[in-house]
Amino acid sequence: MEFYIGEALVGKGAEVAHVDLIIGDKLGPVGLAFAQGLTHMSQGHTPLLGVIRPNLPPKPHVLIIPKVTVKNMEQANKIFGPAQSAVAKAVADAVEEGIIPADKVDDWVIVASVFVHPDAKDYRKIYHYNYSATKLALRRALQAYPPLEKVMYDKDRAVHPIMGFKVPRLWRPPYLQIALDNPSLEQALRVVSELPKSDMIILEAGTPLIKRHGVSAVSKLREVAPDTFIVADLKTLDTAQVEVDLAYEETADGVVASGLASKESIDKFIYEAKRLGIYAFLDMMDVPDPIEKLKSLKELPDVLIIHRAIDTESSGRRSRWELINEINNAFKGKKMLFAVAGGIVPETADEALDSGAHILIVGRYITQSKDVKRSVREFLEILKKRIPGEPGDVDLLRIHVE
Repeated sequence: MEFYIGEALVGKGAEVAHVDLIIGDKLGPVGLAFAQGLTHMSQGHTPLLGVIRPNLPPKPHVLIIPKVTVKNMEQANKIFGPAQSAVAKAVADAVEEGIIPADKVDDWVIVASVFVHPDAKDYRKIYHYNYSATKLALRRALQAYPPLEKVMYDKDRAVHPIMGFKVPRLWRPPYLQIALDNPSLEQALRVVSELPKSDMIILEAGTPLIKRHGVSAVSKLREVAPDTFIVADLKTLDTAQVEVDLAYEETADGVVASGLASKESIDKFIYEAKRLGIYAFLDMMDVPDPIEKLKSLKELPDVLIIHRAIDTESSGRRSRWELINEINNAFKGKKMLFAVAGGIVPETADEALDSGAHILIVGRYITQSKDVKRSVREFLEILKKRIPGEPGDVDLLRIHVE
């Protein structure tokens, strides 16, 4: 039995229209929902049949369910008027235009959930937007829109127009992770305020900063960088679940555990981060055999950090970037990002990227610079050359209200 789902948002201002609908066979779940909706009244959400005008319903029949609680006759008139007529006319036109097959009009029914804002005033716009939203939702339903490829492509690029902020994800490396390792929150906020705007920047609430101010430092950074990916460098060794939860409550997008922690602690750390939907970073600083450590885990981290400690840089100890290739060979087919840290400057950035790094972690070169913006741009120019070409999509240039 046919069962199709469609959705569309059209318009702007108080008259904006948002329609969710299901369309399908009378003898299937859509027919059951239609009958139950029509016969089960709910205060403030009275269902009504769509009519082009009184005594002229479209085919297939459409049941309209108001999303917003109707509290007075002024609101009711907007539903039992321009919205009702718009939805019905859109259904009739969809049949005429071949969107809905003509041979299905007596077999199918539609249930449409319709949003009309209480502050909407302009009846013509209410009609105009709801007509367009209904017809677009029908077209999308019967074309199985969106295709899975579009969902996968846009899921980390999209910004919801009503939500008002962006949820950053690491979907398009390479990135520059700026390590705010100075314990001074004032200095960290100053550095952040001087950064150029870029989706390629990750902010790291460094371990000294967190030890001085607690994980609330993440929230303080969030206030000045609301759309930036922020990782809390906890270097967790024990009480993994508790530490992940603390950082999560302060809106961290990622958390870092030490690879020196026990297998049990790391497993709990990764599990809790993934359960909460944030990134699990694992820092391999001073871990003797990173590959064996990774093989012992139930699940791999999202990001693996190949790290040369600050205190060992002066000793001339080499980076271990060759580990990236070795780990990739040991875990073929596994998805994991690699971050590198330890004395990285623009002159060594290309070498790190050529070794397979997705994230460059840079601290003092930027945070102690007299010109923070210039120092960051040096790295961004290098990273931009590494971004692979991607297909153009005009939808990325505007809010999705079509």
